[in-house]
Amino acid sequence: MTDDTTRGAGHESLTAARVAQAVGGTLEGDDALVIERVAPLVRADAATLTFLANARYAADGAATRAGAVLVTSALARHVAHVPARIVVAAPHEAMLRVLPLLHRPVPLEPGVHATAILGRGVVLGDDVHIGPYVVLGDGVTIGAGTTVEAHAWIGRDVTIGAGCALRAGVRCYAGTVLGDRVSVHANTVLGSDGFGYVQRGGAHVKIPHVGRCIVEDDVEIGANCTLDRGSIDDTVVGAGTKIDNLVQLGHNVKIGRLCLLMSQVGVAGSSVVGDGVILAGQVGVAGHLEIGAGARLAAQAGVIGDVPAGETWSGYPARPHREALRAQAALFKLPSLLRTLTRRDA
Repeated sequence: MTDDTTRGAGHESLTAARVAQAVGGTLEGDDALVIERVAPLVRADAATLTFLANARYAADGAATRAGAVLVTSALARHVAHVPARIVVAAPHEAMLRVLPLLHRPVPLEPGVHATAILGRGVVLGDDVHIGPYVVLGDGVTIGAGTTVEAHAWIGRDVTIGAGCALRAGVRCYAGTVLGDRVSVHANTVLGSDGFGYVQRGGAHVKIPHVGRCIVEDDVEIGANCTLDRGSIDDTVVGAGTKIDNLVQLGHNVKIGRLCLLMSQVGVAGSSVVGDGVILAGQVGVAGHLEIGAGARLAAQAGVIGDVPAGETWSGYPARPHREALRAQAALFKLPSLLRTLTRRDA
């Protein structure tokens, strides 16, 4: 890329022409304009690339001071003053192609830091990075190109695939299994015991948890999540699923492929979530339930029964979305109805 220049670790600059080439767009204006960063319309300056994809933000586009903008043909007239306009069908998606070019990840050097502790029988693939104060238990296996950052603790007999990234402070309890290209962010705990007790003799007796926590290929797990191990079964997260920060999965939970779990979701033990399900922020799912493939649960939905495949539910207790909206509308009418009844009684 002869028209790009490096600007320090992980940061590069691009010309408008290079951006247009990367996104397959049509460039109008200054093809030599140098772009050093990205920003929203309202904060952009002459060295910034931004985007306009929705007519709702046309006024911001008309006032932007950006040097370059990714824009649809229908909205291009609102940014005619911008020095470089790159016309594309989907500006937001085009921006996703540009970001890795401007902000290239800085690879961690392969090797084992002097302060790391490795147990007996540890197997490390090629080009693995083991950071400061990492602890690897006996029998740990780590695939090629995986990075384990500072202060991570990997328990006995854990298996981690190739191309994974475990950020600082991640904990993997014994027997946890991670597939290839799994990303786990800081301070997440995988494979801890679930919440299972039996009352006996006037006391809560803990159920031993002997199952595993299995995370399949291409899963990303946010910071400060907890995924319990199974009790006698396994807890499983399907390939391609993405989990936001602060999510809790109970023991024996099964999450399907390509699901999205947003912040503060909680799924209680032994529930099954089908492929392609979306659980929006603060959704709570009770135990031993089934969420059908492709279902969508709106934010703060409280699920106490099975949800059919492909349906959208909301509210507490969760019910089909339109039904929940009607119930909420009826509830809002109660104050006026009560006032009317009170006047009549008087």
